[in-house]
Parts: sequence; structure tokens; C-alpha cells
Amino acid sequence: MLELFGPAMSITTAALLAQSSLRSWRAENKFLKWGGTVLSALFSGAVSLISVIMLVGLIKLHARSAPASDLKVAGTPEQIVRGQAISNGFCSGCHSKTATLTGGLDVAEDLPVPIGSLVASNLTPAGQLSHWSDGDIFRAIRNGVDKDGHWLIIMSYTNAGKLSDDDTMAVIAYLRSLPAAGKQTGNPPDHLNLLGIMMLGAGMLPEGKPVSTGVVTARPRSPDLQYGEYILSYQDCRGCHGDKLTGGVPGQLAPLGPDLNLVKLWKFEEFVTTMRTGVDPNGHELGKQMPWRPIGRMGDEELRAIYEYLTHMPNA
Repeated sequence: MLELFGPAMSITTAALLAQSSLRSWRAENKFLKWGGTVLSALFSGAVSLISVIMLVGLIKLHARSAPASDLKVAGTPEQIVRGQAISNGFCSGCHSKTATLTGGLDVAEDLPVPIGSLVASNLTPAGQLSHWSDGDIFRAIRNGVDKDGHWLIIMSYTNAGKLSDDDTMAVIAYLRSLPAAGKQTGNPPDHLNLLGIMMLGAGMLPEGKPVSTGVVTARPRSPDLQYGEYILSYQDCRGCHGDKLTGGVPGQLAPLGPDLNLVKLWKFEEFVTTMRTGVDPNGHELGKQMPWRPIGRMGDEELRAIYEYLTHMPNA
């Protein structure tokens, strides 16, 4: 209900300005009549436009939906091991601020515009997931919608939905194996302020990746470029480094990343060292927003696959 306060105040202000414009038109003084009418009408129109943009933003904020998956994850030892590997190399970038997947990181703090708060949830049983079904968690990962139908904004911006069905279920198995830890995080975890709602309404914020209801598969794990392509399909490298990994472009929401063709100048061992130390072969320290730590937790096989893909990309 608090979300409606801003639009309601804006609409009320527009109505009062429109009324003021009518009163000015009845004035006998020509200066007051024309000046007051024009100014009041202009302000009323501007505020009305703002009201419409906010209402559109609210509609978009609550429009996302996706069907829940009816599934039960077996939770085999193999699934748990695989899920841990994916969580260490991907999920931990946002959800392991102080401890393993206990959440608390406000991703919005790194954005160039203050649009609200986008907090990574506690994924251990101390958080909301202890009350969710396996299907609820699957939907949240695949489509960025929580148990109660809320839009998980930052999740829908990531490429987590491109994890294969098997890998997604492995992550669920691992989450179910975790002990409760950390503090409870907000429910829902994401809150846009009025500026964020207006930017969403004006089309200045993305509405999230398209909802997917199909089956997602992946080739068997191997240290080749095809498997590297799969890893980079769900890792969020393209958010900073551009759709073709040839460098970010001005205006994107995420920080500007360099052209990853530069990896062609590195040996495999140098690439691994860079991902595990945060320092490239030229002694340059990677930025704090570069998630090299979780990527560096991947095994040599996965890192080799990524390296093979990056070193076989077409030149920009």
C-alpha cells in the first residue's frame, strides 16, 4: 500500500494544479489570468505525466509471473557435490557476503543511481527457503519469482535461469543440505523507491529476462570451449563485458568491463592465477565489482573450459 502513496500524492497535486489553472482563468487581471493559467497548466501536465509513469512502473513491478514447478529433488550425494560447486563459483558472488550463502549484500549500493535496495537473500534454513518447496526454489532460480509471487528483481536480471534443469536441482539439493546460519533477510528482498519505480515505468530499468518454462540442458562437463560456452551462459559476465564479451557499452546498468579478447594474450596458467588472486599478468588488480573470487573457486576443468571459449572467440 505504501507504494501507492507516491502516485496518489502526485495525482492529487496534479488535480490541485488543474483547479488552480481554472481559477487563474477567471481572474480579471490579464497577467494573472494568462500567466497563472499557463504556469498552472504546465505544472499540472508535468505532474500528471509523472503520475502516469509511476503507475506504469507499479504495474510492471507486479506484472511478472511464472508457474511453480511441481518437483521433488532427490538430494543425492552427487547432486549436493555438484550444487556446492555451482554455488561456490556463481551464487556466492552475491549471497556469501560474510558467510556461506547467508546473504545480506545490497547489490543496489553498487549501482550508479539510488533506485532502492536489492538484497541477496539468506539461502540457508535460517532464511525463507525453509518454508519453500523445491518447486518454489526452482522457479526463483529459473524465473526470478518467489513463493508468494513477488518479482525477485535482481535474480531476474542475472542469467541464473540458464542453468540446466539438472544443475538447478543440484543447487537446490545443496541448499537443502546447509545448516542454518546468519540472520533473516527481508521478504521480499527487493524494494524499489519512487525513483526506481519511475525509472521502471519510463523504461529506464530492465524488466528482467524473459520467463522460461521449457527444459534447459547442458552438455556433459569437459574442459572444452562448448562447455565453456555453457558456463558463460549462466555466469553474468555479459552484464559488464557486453553481449559478445567485447567490452561494456556506456549506459548499461552494470559497470563497464573490458574486451575479454585480452585473455588471448594470456597463458592458461596466467588466466587461472588471475581468477584466483585478482591480479592479471600485467600486475593490474581487478576491480572490486569483478566477481573473480567465486570464479576462482571453480575447478581447473571449468576454468579450462572458460579459457578455451574466451581464446576462441572471434575478434571484435
